[in-house]
Amino acid sequence: MREHAMTGLGEPRGPDFRPGARPEFRQGPPPPPVAAGGGAAAAPRGRLLVTAALVAALTGGAAGVAGARLIEGSEPAPAALPRVPAAQAPSPGQSQGQGQGQGLSATAAQVLPSVVSVETGRGGGSGFVVDDRGHVLTNAHVIGAATRATVVLNDGRRLGARIVGADADEDLAVLAVDDATGLTPARLGRSSRLAVGEQVLAIGSPLGLSGTVTAGIVSALDREVGLGGSRRTAVQTDASINPGNSGGPLVNARGEVVGVNTAIATSRGGGNIGIGFAIPIDRAAPIAESIIRN
Repeated sequence: MREHAMTGLGEPRGPDFRPGARPEFRQGPPPPPVAAGGGAAAAPRGRLLVTAALVAALTGGAAGVAGARLIEGSEPAPAALPRVPAAQAPSPGQSQGQGQGQGLSATAAQVLPSVVSVETGRGGGSGFVVDDRGHVLTNAHVIGAATRATVVLNDGRRLGARIVGADADEDLAVLAVDDATGLTPARLGRSSRLAVGEQVLAIGSPLGLSGTVTAGIVSALDREVGLGGSRRTAVQTDASINPGNSGGPLVNARGEVVGVNTAIATSRGGGNIGIGFAIPIDRAAPIAESIIRN
């Protein structure tokens, strides 16, 4: 039986991709060993190895923070992040666009303005705007130990951002963009209403190619994987996600965020094999709210 391994989605390049220019795909240094309890470098035969999703560009174990870490500065308690009301949440059939007349291209066009590339001095990934105050949700392993980052919007604008805080155990972090003018918050859905076989889109900056959209389905729900050194349940999808997609949104056909893309499983030869994992938004949104509030 072929061995498989779980890898993170870090080590993106710069998000700018100009027509006519050939992107440079370079392999970065291997990620540092994972401490005991968080997975090993190779899996026993016939089993998935589940490791923390690390940015490959980070070395020396600087892949995040221990526990929930808040950076200097606090903000007044914000209103809850905008969510689809439970009573109005779509049925699985509706979430696939049935009766809505909305194709996947329209869904992508709706969500892309909310998705950003995240750059730090030693790594980066993707993220998405969650409110009108300029807060961006991403993975903790994307920002690592950084206190500042640059976010690149879908229209090409580059804005500075500070790290509000991070929860390494859940592999989630929140940034605050310095200038929130003109930002478009994503609409957050309900991952509890997902169904296996439902269509989803993964949006982000794989290999530095910003604004990349890939389509697939929900392959499994409540799949147990290792995130941030702990075992958590995740949404499994066959939508193609690759290094640089970390922190980007997984959205349903109605354009609602249902997960935060965070890890993939690969074969011994490496590469995407159609098994990706996203943190359910029902768990990610309250954590983001707590980070912002505290």
